[in-house]
Amino acid sequence: MPSRIEDYGMIGDCHTAALVSREGCIDWLCLPSFDSAACFAALLGTEENGRWLITPACEVKRVERRYREDTLVLETTFETEAGTVVLVDCMSPRDDTPEVLRLVSGVSGQVPMKMELAIRFDYGSIVPWVRKTDDGVIAIAGPDTLRLRTPVELHGENFKTTSEFTVSADQKIPFNLTWYSSYRDEPEDVDVEKTIAETEEWWREWIGRCAFDGQWRGAIRRSLITLKALTYAPTGAIVAAPTTSLPELIGGVRNWDYRFCWVRDATLSLRALVIAGYLDEAREWREWLIRAVAGKPSELNIVYGLRGERRLTELELPWLAGYENSVPVRTGNAAYNQLQLDVYGEIIDTLYLCRQAGIQPNKDMSPGIGIALIEHLETAWQEPDEGIWEVRGPRRNFTHSKMMAWVAIDRAVKSVEQGWLPNTSLEKWRSIRDQIHEEVCQKGFDSSLNSFVQFYGSKHLDASLLMMAIVGFLPPNDPRIRGTVEAIERGLVSKEGFVNRYTLDSQVDGLPHGEAAFLPCTFWLADNYALQGRHAKGRELFNRVLAIRNDLGLLSEEYDPVDHRLLGNFPQAFSHFGMINTAYNLEPPKVRPSALGQPPDGDVPA
Repeated sequence: MPSRIEDYGMIGDCHTAALVSREGCIDWLCLPSFDSAACFAALLGTEENGRWLITPACEVKRVERRYREDTLVLETTFETEAGTVVLVDCMSPRDDTPEVLRLVSGVSGQVPMKMELAIRFDYGSIVPWVRKTDDGVIAIAGPDTLRLRTPVELHGENFKTTSEFTVSADQKIPFNLTWYSSYRDEPEDVDVEKTIAETEEWWREWIGRCAFDGQWRGAIRRSLITLKALTYAPTGAIVAAPTTSLPELIGGVRNWDYRFCWVRDATLSLRALVIAGYLDEAREWREWLIRAVAGKPSELNIVYGLRGERRLTELELPWLAGYENSVPVRTGNAAYNQLQLDVYGEIIDTLYLCRQAGIQPNKDMSPGIGIALIEHLETAWQEPDEGIWEVRGPRRNFTHSKMMAWVAIDRAVKSVEQGWLPNTSLEKWRSIRDQIHEEVCQKGFDSSLNSFVQFYGSKHLDASLLMMAIVGFLPPNDPRIRGTVEAIERGLVSKEGFVNRYTLDSQVDGLPHGEAAFLPCTFWLADNYALQGRHAKGRELFNRVLAIRNDLGLLSEEYDPVDHRLLGNFPQAFSHFGMINTAYNLEPPKVRPSALGQPPDGDVPA
């Protein structure tokens, strides 16, 4: 049975990532990329679906783990009745060959250890052919090869590779697992201990460029390292999470594949990168976004593959039992062909924020890209859509979607006023901006609730409306914004103090009830407190979220405050971006980096 989600740590090489349990077991790994088929899929099934365990073979009295300071090198210390041993896990940032490096180091005594390697390609469905070598094994099936090198004696047993060995004080035993295409030559071996040291140096050099620390320095730096690890280096894309089908509620069906890149994340992610001073990463993310969305504006996806792929066909994998029997297990994501008007706002706002931060367009980027999107939105904003939460019910006039269409037009107007776009349609865009604003305030606001609502004419609440003040649609202390915050506090905040996404209604989202509190929305509520000048309340809520991170500082997308469990795909970029942005908003102005300043103030009617 897999561990609790919060009991996993992540290692990665900016191409893919593995999840490592407190017991020293790698239960999830896709090779060679985030979106490749998993060779270890025990996370979503059983040990027979693939895993790699290295752990003491005697009673363990205590387990402690940490990332080595300012790195993604994971260190797990096992105190046993026979002595103490440290397991170091990492993947080295690379250009080509993916390698999982594991080093067992004796601290005291003589500790008996065991290793079990069960390789199962294609999400745990294919048992490879395994051949023993002088220094390990080679496993091959179809296009995939995994090569394990280690000095310990290995044995084949029940379609697994096993070993029993003893580590003494000051002794170090390396393991190197390398993936390569089965039709390519075997890569050369590496010095595991030396490569781990070089990996530490790489991460420390990277995080040393951080321009924003503040009072939550440790949390910010850990989030930044996590986000860097979730970046697909060849394209600059930032994957939402390295996993698929970790449930939003144990035993539920809301189990989605998050190994893709959501346009929804664009503005928040870029803002976090710029805040921290990572302009190169922000530029690469912007370039990926522009390449991905290139084409007819009417054919815009809401989510793309790591390289900009558009067709993300959703499949179910019936041979996997699901995380704690949460089925179905899915690959791909059918939401790719939904209509979400908010993505136009997020794209245009991203381009606007880049200009604000001094990130210039590259030679291949024409102002026509943004103009084409705006010209399409001039009429398309009136259409119903599936909304930010990718509902699988009927299309509706979601208030958040209309508000984000306003953001797109507003940023286009401001770009013309700044001289960043040609002055060809300024008055028309100003008129459309005012028209959208007026409609949202009339049709999206319910006076009996004193709150904006999920969609026109409804009585449902939606935490995405907390974005209104953040993007400058209305001032944060406008009575309608304050009323919306108060309604969300009454209707969507759990008694434990975490924010749920929206009023659950299967007629709206097309899904059975069942999900936990949504952590990005909880950060948005803290942002609203900060913008309203209620900093103490904002800090209290922010610290409440920090307190539920796992012992390594990682967050998933959702949290069950009753069972005290992290839920959903893990670790989640959306949550870590939110953490950085909210920390920024809660800092005194004199402490903040000045790259972006305050959220844009919209030019809105009184």
